[in-house]
Amino acid sequence: MAKMTDSDQPRLARLVSLVTLLQSKRLLTAQTLAHRFSVSTRTIYRDMRTLEQAGVPVVTEEGKGYTLLEGYRLPPVMFTREEAVALLTAEKLTAQFTDPSIALLYGSAMDKLKAALRRSDRHYLETIEPYIQVQPMNRYHQPDAYHLFVTAITQHQVVQMNYQSAESRTGNTRLIEPIGLYLRRHWHVIAYCRFRGEIRDFRLDRIQQITLLAEQFKTRTETLEHYWALEQTRRSKEKVILQLQPTVLSPALTQQLQDTKHQYGWIREKTLPEGGLEMTFLVGSLSYMASWLLQFAGDITIIEPLELREQVADLAEKAFRLYRTVAE
Repeated sequence: MAKMTDSDQPRLARLVSLVTLLQSKRLLTAQTLAHRFSVSTRTIYRDMRTLEQAGVPVVTEEGKGYTLLEGYRLPPVMFTREEAVALLTAEKLTAQFTDPSIALLYGSAMDKLKAALRRSDRHYLETIEPYIQVQPMNRYHQPDAYHLFVTAITQHQVVQMNYQSAESRTGNTRLIEPIGLYLRRHWHVIAYCRFRGEIRDFRLDRIQQITLLAEQFKTRTETLEHYWALEQTRRSKEKVILQLQPTVLSPALTQQLQDTKHQYGWIREKTLPEGGLEMTFLVGSLSYMASWLLQFAGDITIIEPLELREQVADLAEKAFRLYRTVAE
């Protein structure tokens, strides 16, 4: 038997990863695999022939991709220590940002994964676990909403909910056909709203009551990406340029800006010659931006537009009049 050289090791690792991926996906194209491993499609073709010659039952679906013969399984592949830490991090994220029921299921799955680790790696995870913490940013009122929406999306079931929009203090009943879920500070569900007759974005923390109905809807062609692209074309964006002088760029202020800028349309920033900072945003609502800027008082200079300066000044004046009256 020929001795394995160092140049053979990356290919062996790729072959093992290929089998693992084929076990985890129903169908994979050569192009997808080539992109995943940063190799050419010709290399993937050679790898597949190698797996077939080694006795792995790779099934080629002409014009579609590769899969494994139904029922074929390899023994569990050992995780690296880095992969185990990544799974531990995912477990903590799941515990804070999904339903308690989902967190319990993930914890059960993690117990099974940990059982496949070497004893030394299990001990390593137990040692490092207290030093990785995820602080919750939000919790929504309906504890099983996330799990319910996952079911509704996969089974194409209609959801009935009592929803309180940002514009209304009272909730109203909606029948929706869920399309997808995403997390951006809060969990959102994109769905076709039968009440509005269009695709809408709903925050899960504003749902007051929710029921999964037996009624099924036809598979929709819309996707999350389709909705976001449509929103980009709907909203007219206005450029906002802000400047901060080096005298006000404290670590606390800098961190606060970095933590929140993406919520307000940040697109780029640059360091000024004298050491200050210039930030550029594209925003759909100047009033929304003005409310955010008010908290920074005189630390930020609004270069443009002039209208935004006026809105911040108006808000500051209203606050001054209100609190001066209260103080007197």
